[in-house]
Amino acid sequence: MPPAFSQITVALSQHRPEVVRPAADLMARHDTIFLEEPPTPELERLLAGDLPVDDYVRQIDTEYPEFSRRMAHALMRLHDRGKRIVAVEPFLGHLIAIHDGFAAGASPADLQPESERQRVYLAERDATTALLAFYEAAVRGAFDQIIAAVKRFAREDARRFVMRDTLRARALAPLLRTGGSAYIEAGQMHYTLWRYLRRELGTTGNVHLRFLMDVSGDPAGRRQHLYGPGDLLTLLYMFHPGSQDHREDLLAARSLIYNKIITPYEMPTHGTASPHADNEAAVLRRVRRLSLADCRHLYPLIHRQKTGPARDIVDHYLA
Repeated sequence: MPPAFSQITVALSQHRPEVVRPAADLMARHDTIFLEEPPTPELERLLAGDLPVDDYVRQIDTEYPEFSRRMAHALMRLHDRGKRIVAVEPFLGHLIAIHDGFAAGASPADLQPESERQRVYLAERDATTALLAFYEAAVRGAFDQIIAAVKRFAREDARRFVMRDTLRARALAPLLRTGGSAYIEAGQMHYTLWRYLRRELGTTGNVHLRFLMDVSGDPAGRRQHLYGPGDLLTLLYMFHPGSQDHREDLLAARSLIYNKIITPYEMPTHGTASPHADNEAAVLRRVRRLSLADCRHLYPLIHRQKTGPARDIVDHYLA
């Protein structure tokens, strides 16, 4: 008989400053917090009080400094309250080891055939190759070629996400069997993680999914998800790898517009403000109104524009 499991929460979110408070509140209701990152000396020193937060943020070289700073403070408070904090992300751990090996003179041929590390390398290589092909198509290709490149990248990215979630679920399962409640940090795209965890644990009742970016950004107050069209395309391929769905071209086309008009940088928050969620919800309302023909018309007009002018062009077109 499998052991009885306590509450396990898979919390899906994005690295946004406004997520830190609800995430920390939810973390506080669990015994153990599993972070979506590999173990590092910097994290250990931070939690031990031996590394100031600002130094920690500089050393991890994050794309999201304000989020990382606030989350570091929250984790230190939780650690001081006796919460167990564990970093578990085997895919990224393999990538770091691969990069360190290459920097020391190793090559892909030195990876053990059929090993987990080689499979991680191949998944990362294939996704990166597809992304570079998209960049090239975006510069030189016709619209239909760009759409095809978007779909190719989304398929490879989906394979990479599935591998990441499978490896992480396998690594988390024995740690979760020790009892107590657990909070599992996960990016919004790791939607399949909870399914693989249920499979590994042999239970369906106590693994729960929470969306921390589920906000009311609709003028009528309706709650909505914040998956962009490119994310939805990737999720489609994650759950249906061989999909030939009629919506694929439209999602790919909308993603081109979405990526041009979404604010690309981390925005400061004040109080309970949610600038990222509000921005994403507003951009989603725009792109959901666009047909494939609309995107075909708009993309040549905006693809060389900065975010503000591109958004103005889209707004003018929709008006």
